[in-house]
Amino acid sequence: MQRYAYRFDLSGLPRYEPKRTISGVIRLWGNNYIGDSGLAEQWCAGFREFHPNANCELVLPTAAVAAPSLYFGLADLAMNHELTFYDYLSHVRILGYEPTGFSIVTGSYDVRGWQNSIAVIVHKDNPISKISLRELDGVFGSERAGGWVGASWEPAFARGPDDNIRTWRQLGLKGNWAEKVINTYGYSLRYATALEFSNRVLSSSDKWNENLLAYGNHVAPDGTRTGQADRIVHHMETDLQGIGYVRWHPAFLGRVKVLQISEEPGGEYFEFTVENVQARRYPLWGDQSFWVSVAPGSTIKPKAAEFIRYVLSREGQERIMEDGKYLPLPVEAVKKQLDKLAGLEQ
Repeated sequence: MQRYAYRFDLSGLPRYEPKRTISGVIRLWGNNYIGDSGLAEQWCAGFREFHPNANCELVLPTAAVAAPSLYFGLADLAMNHELTFYDYLSHVRILGYEPTGFSIVTGSYDVRGWQNSIAVIVHKDNPISKISLRELDGVFGSERAGGWVGASWEPAFARGPDDNIRTWRQLGLKGNWAEKVINTYGYSLRYATALEFSNRVLSSSDKWNENLLAYGNHVAPDGTRTGQADRIVHHMETDLQGIGYVRWHPAFLGRVKVLQISEEPGGEYFEFTVENVQARRYPLWGDQSFWVSVAPGSTIKPKAAEFIRYVLSREGQERIMEDGKYLPLPVEAVKKQLDKLAGLEQ
């Protein structure tokens, strides 16, 4: 079912031009949402228009099987968003190198389940209107000895306690607001959403603000289900001093204030809109990636390369727009992924 009808201009994306003829089976494992929506079948049907002797084997129960399907040799392509530390580590221990990812879709703006984008929210009466990623690190993070890039620990990401932001004065608020403590709300650290936020904001660190209240989905004895984002928004409606991050949903409109975000303090701030998320101007966009196993010094499998090239083409991205849940990639993102692909085909 199409969830948005917004029409993006995809005329700048390259048409699909096969580099070679593909036959046989392409094994795609991972994210269940491309199966639930029918998008995977649409991609495969479109690919067969150019390669009639090719077929897809779709094993899409959950994104959690993506990395294992690669390091156990079960898949040619795996779809997931944020790989975990143990995804990377297991791939390294079994195959000797890290997997390679290609961003293929931007997460949805506000469609639940299809990686709806992260918004930073405060109480409606809070005078703040914008914040930078660096300031968000100060608010939600803590002093750290380093951060992660895949399975590699990087001391260069260390920072001290002087960069912590714990009162609203440190974000420029004055008067009665100045010395009020900032209360932080977010997702349980076991969720991929917390991992995504940490990767984008906290240099992939596990050091969070000591006062963070983190929530998970809860099912009451009577079967009533409350989502973690609903609980966070409920707090934001009553906590004048609170700030939280949530995957945005239309049900939250009018209940909280959504902040504009920039990469750096004083940089260009962008509103949380579907246009800015799709164009990746709004810094907290999410994405889904195709992951492949390519050993150093070797080349990517031809059938994996061709399928990635098709999905990154105008034809493949048009299928995303017609499906109306995930967002198609902007031109700059496609070019970057195609350049990466070309580097693995030589």
